[in-house]
Amino acid sequence: MKGGLLFFFLSLFASAVFAQDSNFYVFLCFGQSNMEGNARFEAQDTVVDKRFQVLATVGCPDLGRVKGSWYPAVPPLCRCRTGLTPADYFGRTLVAHLPVKVRVGVINVAVGGCKIELFDKDKYASYIETAPSWMKNTVKQYDDDPYGRLLEMARLAQQKGVIKGILLHQGESNTGDSLWPAKVKVVYERLLADLHLSADAVPLLAGEVVGADQQGKCASMNGIIATLPQAVPTAHVISSVGCEAGPDHLHFDAAGYRELGTRYGKEMLSLMGIHL
Repeated sequence: MKGGLLFFFLSLFASAVFAQDSNFYVFLCFGQSNMEGNARFEAQDTVVDKRFQVLATVGCPDLGRVKGSWYPAVPPLCRCRTGLTPADYFGRTLVAHLPVKVRVGVINVAVGGCKIELFDKDKYASYIETAPSWMKNTVKQYDDDPYGRLLEMARLAQQKGVIKGILLHQGESNTGDSLWPAKVKVVYERLLADLHLSADAVPLLAGEVVGADQQGKCASMNGIIATLPQAVPTAHVISSVGCEAGPDHLHFDAAGYRELGTRYGKEMLSLMGIHL
């Protein structure tokens, strides 16, 4: 009896392993409004290689998307009415330079205006209690638990592919918070633990906010973001210098998102040994 049960569970494990495609590279993306995507996407952004896919983290009937299903990565990649995001051109850059047998998938959970605390599963509930109503409405789309939704979708993705990295764009709402790197470390390490991942195999790529060269209103935060690798040795900071900003100087415009996303992609490729 015991031998039969052991064989049964080993068979299940083998089935799970062989169902996973080692050439399907999955990346988790999270943050606030710049990771949501604030700029409207344009016609050029709607043409995408079918090797680049997005996992819908919310249901979007108007787009024909069901939560938990994979689709060609045509924007919007975050929610039903969000805009262009760094994840768009991150994925495009990867599929343009990786072998044709490799597919790339992104999972994007982001909430405009939020602090990093929203993704800390020990703090998010109390944070939401004091959040403005508009933010609560966004969070409701993730069943009041953005971290939980990211984790749920990541576990689903692990049945199909291999998580290769984590992309973060957040910090505007934590401007001046010297503890931000330590707070990011908590979220990153918890994600790794909850998904049984190794930091050495899953780097963290964190983008700078709109910079001083674009009169960025939160540009001072880039000095704190620069210290993230001291707290997280497997973190890599993506420069926003020269990435065009929108009129509010908080968000990038479409061209800015394209450039910033491309830089995320080039950094990831470099970590894979592909130097452009």
